[in-house]
Amino acid sequence: MDTLLSGLFLLARLDVCVALLIGSVGGVIIGAIPGVGPAVAIAILLPATFAMEPLVGLTMLLGIYGSSMFGGALPAILINTPGTAVNALTTYDGHPMTRNGQALRALGLAYGASFMGGIISIVALILLSPVLAKIAPMFGSREIFLAAMLGILLVVIAHRGQTFAAGMLAGLGIFLGTIGLEPVKYTQRFTFGQEWLTSGIDLIVVVLGLFAISQAFILLNDPESAPDARRIEGRMFKAMCEVFRFKRIASAGAGFGVLMGMIPGVGEFTAQFLSYTYAQKTSKTPEMFGKGSPEGLVASEAANNAVPAAAMIPLLALGIPGEALTAMMLSVFYVHNVIPGPGLFQNKLDFVYALYIAMILLNVIVVVFVLFSSNLLVRIIRIPTRFLGIMVLTLSFVGVYSLRNSATDCAISAGFGILGLILKRQNLPIVPIILGMVLGGIMEVKLRSAMARVTTPLDFVDRPISALIATAIVLLIVFHFWGVWKERRLKEPEFSHDHDVHDSQMR
Repeated sequence: MDTLLSGLFLLARLDVCVALLIGSVGGVIIGAIPGVGPAVAIAILLPATFAMEPLVGLTMLLGIYGSSMFGGALPAILINTPGTAVNALTTYDGHPMTRNGQALRALGLAYGASFMGGIISIVALILLSPVLAKIAPMFGSREIFLAAMLGILLVVIAHRGQTFAAGMLAGLGIFLGTIGLEPVKYTQRFTFGQEWLTSGIDLIVVVLGLFAISQAFILLNDPESAPDARRIEGRMFKAMCEVFRFKRIASAGAGFGVLMGMIPGVGEFTAQFLSYTYAQKTSKTPEMFGKGSPEGLVASEAANNAVPAAAMIPLLALGIPGEALTAMMLSVFYVHNVIPGPGLFQNKLDFVYALYIAMILLNVIVVVFVLFSSNLLVRIIRIPTRFLGIMVLTLSFVGVYSLRNSATDCAISAGFGILGLILKRQNLPIVPIILGMVLGGIMEVKLRSAMARVTTPLDFVDRPISALIATAIVLLIVFHFWGVWKERRLKEPEFSHDHDVHDSQMR
């Protein structure tokens, strides 16, 4: 209880409260604008947060991360266009409800389910913190090296159907992280005598290029559009309260969100899919799913808003980000010399609690904001995409230049912007590059540290936690290849049948 009060005391500062308010409200607005999303916003804001204290910067970024999904539900429901990628499933039932004249009810259920999902996940994390504080000291350099390796493996395997491409892009990220001076003897690697490569390629420069500048290129290239949406009439609070009729579905969705959020590389999409499937299987009206089912809407929104809080567990406990947004937040920790990992739970548990309380507060702020601002947000949906593109491009280059006052960084970032544009056009994942850069660096440092303590490769797995993680890695690889082999076997008869039919037709 004393630690909880200390965390509350850390938050009771004007600059932290203002940052939380700006992040929460800004996240809703950014989420409501189709084509921007939290990744772009966080990438643009990252350079600015480096000048702030860690708690101030992180509460602002957490506010954007956690509240953008509230805002993303608005265009998903009203104009069938998700504000953020994770609101795509919301369109399945949210927009049909709007077409049936139930826009207010759909928005109320989405906001209510998001709030319930967020609060349940944060309470679960607060209850888990003492356990994490006991387990965290058991993680040494070997365990963190293996955990980082497991994280990369999960990220690659999570891109089902694109596993090879995701693996190659993760490898590119690891390679990018090795450019410059190596961290022990400070010898140059892959600089080819070029002075501008000596200090390496900054993660933020890559993040801004891949996420923000590439998105600006897309907004500028795509046909101009300014979606139209009607005003919302009625009492939003009453509509939000209806979510308690679906508390079983919302609680289950939050549970899936917590579980999936804790696993690096899995995230919102898997949580939503499991939650939606569970709701459909247990519903008395499964035929309504996809046609305007309130249960489907609640299941999807509760799950996606439970993930951000859970995704902080591997970040805070092990220093391992589960996806791109937490990887960006990790850079804020490093800039301020606050190292996430086992030591954070041992030495700065009040800081961790402060972040949890901030997440509860952001959910409350967002609910109050959306109660009174839905019609204001409807106007924001109508902002022309070309104008947004110019704004994002300008802010991105200002952010990159402000990092080191370097025009070279702007050129590198533009190059990664073009790479991001190509990857997005080809529907290839960007996230493995970022996680490869972050986790590759962690793996290198921890491997070097571990090598001083081991004499044989078996020493890596002679402790309970490391043995458990190594077993998980082996099982994951075996099950993945087993799944690929089974899929190919199932396709072979179809192929043979098609081949026979083709041969008979040729004959």
